[in-house]
Amino acid sequence: MDMRVVVGKALRTQTPVFSRDMTYVVLRPYWNVPPSILRGEIVPAIQRDRGYIARKNYEVTTQGGEVVTSGEISDEVLAQLRAGKLAVRQKPGPANALGLVKLIFPNEHNVYLHSTPSQNLFSRSRRDFSHGCIRVEKPAELAAWVLQNNPGWTMEKVQQGMQSGNDNVTVSLAKPVPVFIVYGTALTYENGEIHFTDDIYGHDAKLAAALAKGYPYP
Repeated sequence: MDMRVVVGKALRTQTPVFSRDMTYVVLRPYWNVPPSILRGEIVPAIQRDRGYIARKNYEVTTQGGEVVTSGEISDEVLAQLRAGKLAVRQKPGPANALGLVKLIFPNEHNVYLHSTPSQNLFSRSRRDFSHGCIRVEKPAELAAWVLQNNPGWTMEKVQQGMQSGNDNVTVSLAKPVPVFIVYGTALTYENGEIHFTDDIYGHDAKLAAALAKGYPYP
């Protein structure tokens, strides 16, 4: 299986290179807005439009996940959001920023694979648009593949769980799946063709600088 992905922005939110084991899948997930996005994007939007939360299908919660409001934001709630005492999450559904499924391999970067409502971005030749997580072009196919050792989780059941049914269903993998996030600017295909891409993250430049210093390499 292969597919296009959207990765972290080169200038601000690069997707890190690392490896972990995928352990569970969430169908129809909530999107818990990270503190940096809350401060930099959500709070300013609320200041401009107190109905922003309701219009975007968000809800304000306590840090423990209890819903405070999903309607118009008061001065008191805005002050608590600005102070980091409250959180914001987007409700499950087709318009959710994570789409209808996320695939989790717990890590300190808070990076995971997920679907997306912004399908048009997969047609771009350069696809660094995310805040660090990886958006996948074929989420149902990938979810069915990682759940192949879970009895009953056919492609049909995965698609049904994504499109309808209970919101925010977590399915633990019967067998963990190793995940390797790698970065390469020269790729050899099975037919022998070599494809070169731009070094948008600058990793090649850093490697060249290290090699230029000679042995012993860092």
